[in-house]
Amino acid sequence: MDKVALVTGASSGIGEAAAKDLRLRGFTVYAAARRIERLAALETLGIRPLQMDVTDDSSITQGVQRIIAESGSVDILVNNAGYGSYGSVEDVALDEARNQFEVNLFGLARLTQVVLPYMRKNSSGRIINISSMGGKMYEPMGAWYHATKFALEGLSDCLRLELKPFNIHVVIIEPGAIRTEWSGIAADGLEATSGSGAYREQARRVSAVLRTTGADPRHATAPEVVGSLIGKASTVRRPKTRYVVGYGARPLITLRWLLSDKLFDWLMGMVYRRAA
Repeated sequence: MDKVALVTGASSGIGEAAAKDLRLRGFTVYAAARRIERLAALETLGIRPLQMDVTDDSSITQGVQRIIAESGSVDILVNNAGYGSYGSVEDVALDEARNQFEVNLFGLARLTQVVLPYMRKNSSGRIINISSMGGKMYEPMGAWYHATKFALEGLSDCLRLELKPFNIHVVIIEPGAIRTEWSGIAADGLEATSGSGAYREQARRVSAVLRTTGADPRHATAPEVVGSLIGKASTVRRPKTRYVVGYGARPLITLRWLLSDKLFDWLMGMVYRRAA
């Protein structure tokens, strides 16, 4: 295979697993992250490390230019970089809310803009956006994170229609609970933001759930499962529009579709009351 893949947020978790899987499938893989030193292990596997901050336009453009100069194309773009900013809407500073959108949505969109001319020139390509079951359902303390994933779902759907005439596929991956450092970082942020004051009890319960899903193999799926699915979506002749994967994702998305708002509110309340 003589195809090139770019994976953002590749220093750990889903991004790291996706980079490894794509390399095993024969892709030339560029693994991008803000902290390039965290990509050293991937480099030993023949994966090319790339320093990239998706909130920095020059970092994006220089990174893509390097890939084109070295390898001539970007055939697969895996938009995985992101984080979860948790806390009550009242407590989260708007600067932090804006940063959540800059990383999870606008950085993704800008990188896509820079890559698309090369895909259109080749009349082929795949953009794989890592969304979340959180783009279809909701929970307390996660308003800004869920807002970015709801927005990503809409952006991806519109982008898919726009790019169909150019033979460029847009695929959405909707993971559930995945065993990575993401959950622990989100819980730390939640406790710092809303761990005291009016929302402290809700914050304590949500933080407990986040820490459980991030560490307990009984309640979270290994990132390699998602990485393998990304590899599959990159290589099958006709990829699905959406792939749902990981602990809790399919039942929760289904329940959100079936239940009324009030019933789903009740369900979420029960989940977090049990975490007390």
